Amino acid sequence: MDTQQAGLPDDDPTAAERKKDHIELAFQSQVAAATLDARFYYEPIIAAHPAEGTAEEFSFLGKTMRLPLWVSSMTGGTEKAQRINQNLARACREFGMGMGLGSCRPLLYSDERLSDFAVRELIGDDQLLFANLGIAQLEQLVADKELWRVSTMVKKLDADGLIIHVNPLQEWLQPEGDRFQHAPLTTIKAVLSDLPDLPIIVKEVGQGMGKESLRALLQLPLAAIDFAASGGTNFAKLELLRSDPAKHLVYEPLARVGHGADEMVELVNELKEELGAQLQCEHIIISGGVQNFLDGYYLTEKIQFKSIYGQASAFLRHAQDDYEQLQTYVQAQARGLKVAKTFLRLK
Repeated sequence: MDTQQAGLPDDDPTAAERKKDHIELAFQSQVAAATLDARFYYEPIIAAHPAEGTAEEFSFLGKTMRLPLWVSSMTGGTEKAQRINQNLARACREFGMGMGLGSCRPLLYSDERLSDFAVRELIGDDQLLFANLGIAQLEQLVADKELWRVSTMVKKLDADGLIIHVNPLQEWLQPEGDRFQHAPLTTIKAVLSDLPDLPIIVKEVGQGMGKESLRALLQLPLAAIDFAASGGTNFAKLELLRSDPAKHLVYEPLARVGHGADEMVELVNELKEELGAQLQCEHIIISGGVQNFLDGYYLTEKIQFKSIYGQASAFLRHAQDDYEQLQTYVQAQARGLKVAKTFLRLK
């Protein structure tokens, strides 16, 4: 019976306008079968809506997180670096995320740029914060017997550990690039040996890693491996765009070499079974081409390791201006992830 005809109050005064919108938007809202996300079963019957404002806490690398999201290493070398890093640190504290800084190379020999990176007070003691250095800098520090500079830098930042980024193709294609004298694995082992109490994360820079590289890393006492898979920002391609046109033409195929996050999840799952007791690294940060919360949910559910997922450019896009813009973005990701966990199951 119509409530207004019956003389009863209309408990939904927006209904008429909403129905009008539904009619006008119905044709625009049709989803072609070919565009359906085939990774999930949608289960609308088995759960109520998740409560707003609640977060399920979990432990990762010895600290408590509320959102399985990692701010993948951001900038440290631009005029906006301080604002970006401060906004990101505030978001990590508010939402319970972890953060990797951009390359901290300037801090090895000077404190001039320290304010760009010193965000521990903003992020708080309870959230993960990792410094970041390239393998080329570490190779030089090992050769000079100056790894103490790394410990000093990490202490200045009050960071929880160090990310080592490995980037041979980027360095090869970069006009000012360094040349490695030793395999990155040799340098990583030297750092682990000389700084045994420093938690280390190893990552690539946008092209991911193949099975043998992952096999070697999984057998080291690393805090975690960060995929930095193909599909996100590709620094090899970025350097090609900075090079002269002739070089770009010759080396462009190299920028299309790499491994996506989905493939890398499959690889580490296989390696976990193959390595058995030889496995030492048990934490993975899934990054590279993770565009949204559905990608993150799918990949962290699929992997057989303790894992979170990372984003870089998506955070950077929202962190350059007012904090409220970044806050709104992270809130939307958190709410979407909560709904996905409630109603979606992997096929």
